[in-house]
Order: sequence, then structure tokens, then C-alpha cells
Amino acid sequence: MKKFVVIYHAPAEAMAAMATVSPEDKAKGMEAWMAWKAKNDNHVVDFGAPLMGGQTLNGNGDWSGSSREVSGYSIIQGTSVEEVKGIFSDHPHLHWTDGCSIEVHECVEM
Repeated sequence: MKKFVVIYHAPAEAMAAMATVSPEDKAKGMEAWMAWKAKNDNHVVDFGAPLMGGQTLNGNGDWSGSSREVSGYSIIQGTSVEEVKGIFSDHPHLHWTDGCSIEVHECVEM
């Protein structure tokens, strides 16, 4: 099986709003994610985690806040990128708020 890094993107405003959501509402929001995971568990290597506040290092050695709206990651396995793309067609992240998207990158063995 091949491995793939999945990057979840969401608008910064949506991620900031999550900081004020009650633990009960966060748990309710995760129900669809957990159902998706259970359905695709044979593909999930690392379910991942939300990500916030990225930093970017440039070639001069200077750090700055990232402008990319990365909201999380997962590590998935599958026989091909087409197979992996197929398991994300109904992913709950895509229905969270306008502007959400998912990227899939194949890991290449070195």
C-alpha cells in the first residue's frame, strides 16, 4: 500500500471560531468525522489532528506567520491516489463551511 498525506484547508475565520465552541459542541461536530473514520478505518494510518498558527521559514532564515489556511492533516494508505480520492468524496470537512477543501499528496519512498 502507498501512503498519502492529506491536508485539510479551512478559512481562518472558521478555525478561529472553533476556539470558542463548547466541548459538547466540539464532540458533536466530531461525530461525522468519527463515522467517516470508522467507515474507512482500513485506510487510516494516522487520523491526524487540527493544526493552527503555522510558521514559514524563508531562504534568508527569517520566520513569519504562514498565510496558508491549513486546518489539519491525516495519513492515509491506499493502492492509488484514485482510490484515496474516492474515500474523501463524502468527507465531513467539505461540508463544514464554505471555502473548505482537501489536498492529497502521495508519499514517495526515498
